[in-house]
Amino acid sequence: MHIESIPMWEGSGNNYAYLVTDEKTKDAVIIDPANPSEVLPTIKKAVDGGSKLTNIINTHHHHDHAGGNVEMLKSYSVPIIGGKDCTKVSKTPGHGDTFTIGDSIKVKALHTPCHTQDSICYFFEDGDDRAVFTGDTMFIGGCGRFFEGTPQEMDKALNETLAALPDDTKVYPGHEYTKGNVKFGIKVLQSDAVKKLESFANSNKQTQGKFTIGDEKDPTVQKFAGKTGRVDVMGALREAKNSM
Repeated sequence: MHIESIPMWEGSGNNYAYLVTDEKTKDAVIIDPANPSEVLPTIKKAVDGGSKLTNIINTHHHHDHAGGNVEMLKSYSVPIIGGKDCTKVSKTPGHGDTFTIGDSIKVKALHTPCHTQDSICYFFEDGDDRAVFTGDTMFIGGCGRFFEGTPQEMDKALNETLAALPDDTKVYPGHEYTKGNVKFGIKVLQSDAVKKLESFANSNKQTQGKFTIGDEKDPTVQKFAGKTGRVDVMGALREAKNSM
């Protein structure tokens, strides 16, 4: 599969849309095309080159992820796969439901309620090539705010649902927040993994697809949080990050 990152609102939201194409059939999907004016030129170039857009996919209903759906449909009248509250959604897959893109890419929907209650991460497999599109549930070195959920829900999303994916699964989040996350991470623990991430983030503008599920698994940070239970640690860390 071919994955093309499309930056949106650089310098403010630092969002990403992703165009994912089955290289055999040229069938493609666009994930979270929230700002069509920045996304449509990339899609047009792909379509002019022989690709066919088959679906819009949304990770959750927030405007900076699903807010471009109405405008996108004016150019590409395709079904929208996403959470139940996403604008113009055609189908909301159940947790664990699968679908295919072209002949080669298998996609599994993973419900991860917390940031929003309709948050869905999408696990893509094409042979040995694996990627997960996490929206605002998980970033490189961090997680989303608990706008509609609880520490228990985010703990399940990260430490059960996403942690169960193969360690070599590349992570593609909805925003480029790595520098801010690592700034907080360095306060929590001075591990080699965090130092490596800090160095990479300071040297590279984009970090999506460069780190994996395995990289996101780091030792416990109970001492910093002043808690012992896993869920309590999760809540304490998110509150500490919110106050930065």
